[in-house]
Amino acid sequence: MKAIVCTKYGPPEVLQLRDVEKPTPKDNEVLIRIHATTVRSGDCKLRSSTHPLWYWLPARIMFGIRKPRKTIPGDELAGEIESIGKDVTRFRKGDQVFGNIWVISFGGANAEYKCLPEDWVEIKPANMTYEEAATVPVGGLTALHFLKKGDIQSGQKVLIFGASGSVGTFAVQLARYFGAEVTGVCSSSNLEMVISLGADKVIDYTKEDFTKSGQTYDIIFDAVSKTSFSRCKTSLKQRGVYLTVDWPLLQALWTSMVGSKKVIFGMASQNPEDLIFLRELIEAGKLKSVIDRCYPLEQTAEAHRYVEKGHKKGNVVITV
Repeated sequence: MKAIVCTKYGPPEVLQLRDVEKPTPKDNEVLIRIHATTVRSGDCKLRSSTHPLWYWLPARIMFGIRKPRKTIPGDELAGEIESIGKDVTRFRKGDQVFGNIWVISFGGANAEYKCLPEDWVEIKPANMTYEEAATVPVGGLTALHFLKKGDIQSGQKVLIFGASGSVGTFAVQLARYFGAEVTGVCSSSNLEMVISLGADKVIDYTKEDFTKSGQTYDIIFDAVSKTSFSRCKTSLKQRGVYLTVDWPLLQALWTSMVGSKKVIFGMASQNPEDLIFLRELIEAGKLKSVIDRCYPLEQTAEAHRYVEKGHKKGNVVITV
């Protein structure tokens, strides 16, 4: 089968299209013929190994000291089941599915085929294309995970920093679904798009600093790892919650000990019920994906170059 292979850290040019062995499903796995996958900012950081100094050594230990331990990138996919293991009971050949590869490393979805445990995939939303569905299992699940961790409630004021990104576009829609008053922070070119997703207010970060407006929020969600709790804390209400896809471990521990405001960080957990919940919202017309660009598999390096610029709207998709 064809796959994108990354055998060393470096610029997008290290990504090569190669022929690799087609996987065979284990007893509890399904073999998926992939129709669409994605390139995320996390894929680019892992490929280039451009982590902050304090995180560089732990990252190399987790992902591979001299080169990536797993060589095929890609964490989310949508496709069709080609075969199943003997213990699989939830799916059959021909089912259209989408899912996320739950590993702290390259996931292997930038390829023509991938085997996954049956609990890691769900039936694809009927009203989505493969390209649209492939964007949901990371961006959608991450947004849902954090908003639930923040105990979002109807009537709360929620600010989403990075509202035009993969996680942010889903977070805006989900926060509105939960009844919050949503303020999205993004660049001027994305204001109309964020409003179309349901944001009540938008702030152009190139022209206005929301931390100096005097407005306070029940939840501030940094969906792009480009702000910090120390910068945002005065914009949080008492007992407010700061959510971030970054990993400010020491700050989170200190904040929980000395103040009433909370810092919640980390990564989404594997919860099949959450993916089903998102599918139901999508099929009810309450949630949609935003796709900036699509690239064929052989142009994955070019997709990485685009994502690294940091200006994508929603998601960048690879069609297989």
